[in-house]
Amino acid sequence: MDHLQQFVLNQPLHTKAFFTLVEATANLVSVSEKYWQSKGLNGARIRILVEISKQGGAILPSTLAHIIGVTKANISMLLTPLERDGLITRSNDTKDGRKSVISITTEGQQLLLEHLPENRQAVAERMKNLNDQELHQLIFLLQKLSTFE
Repeated sequence: MDHLQQFVLNQPLHTKAFFTLVEATANLVSVSEKYWQSKGLNGARIRILVEISKQGGAILPSTLAHIIGVTKANISMLLTPLERDGLITRSNDTKDGRKSVISITTEGQQLLLEHLPENRQAVAERMKNLNDQELHQLIFLLQKLSTFE
């Protein structure tokens, strides 16, 4: 075994945990993505609709960009197809007319109501290896990792 191969195979515990988490996440995301693709939909666009819904149906683009982890410049490109398809609308912010507010339309709400239950079932099927106690423990640990000081 050469030096580089030995280096990449002998990972410190933190590194091994990180890459195990990344691999598990990729596998679980693929379950959801395959579902959306089978319906002719895009998982990233669905996530935007879900995040808007979590905020009560309307959100500033800058806030949405922060939540989903993209730049303000990229959020506009992500929103354009949703607006074109009638799933969201843009309007002027009543508090600051220089800003726009993104709102989910009735069509966007219907899309989520129609497809989220089946998507959640597909994800739940993949997660059934864990019992309720393990799921709570997993949520606790992931939240702990998400808290940065």
